[in-house]
Amino acid sequence: MKSIASQVLNYRNFSKLILCALLLFAAGCKDKNEPTSDPQSIVGDLPVPAWTPAMEYDMTSSMTLIVKVDLSITYPEQVASIGWNTSPNDLLAAFDGTNCIGIANCQDGLFFLYVTAPKDGNQLTLTYYSAQLKNLFDAEQTISFHNDAIIGSVAAPFTPKFTKH
Repeated sequence: MKSIASQVLNYRNFSKLILCALLLFAAGCKDKNEPTSDPQSIVGDLPVPAWTPAMEYDMTSSMTLIVKVDLSITYPEQVASIGWNTSPNDLLAAFDGTNCIGIANCQDGLFFLYVTAPKDGNQLTLTYYSAQLKNLFDAEQTISFHNDAIIGSVAAPFTPKFTKH
């Protein structure tokens, strides 16, 4: 039969071993919602956003846009190796604060975005999701919403500059 002192020592060693294993496991875990993309890379691993536009507002506006993301300055080697371009799976969303008020897919290089908002003068932001890069990009400028406004056209699309989210 083992002595009590020997059992206490074995318990302490076992406890230390379990504690070390738990700490190593926790250090290797990441929050499922935490993006795991490298901040130095334009290629991410973000899933397609589940944006749902609010349609309960009476005021509407439309935009015809081209997404321009100048990645060649910050990520020249990555852009050259990827050959990035917009695709029909890309998404563009308009936001009034945190409310999504419009969403569009890319069609022949253009986004036809229909937005609804609660009042004139609200400042809208645009966020672009690239399906190829699996990453988000934000427009550098905001847009002042006006009821019945038409921003851009097929002949002269609105072209805001986007940067990495």
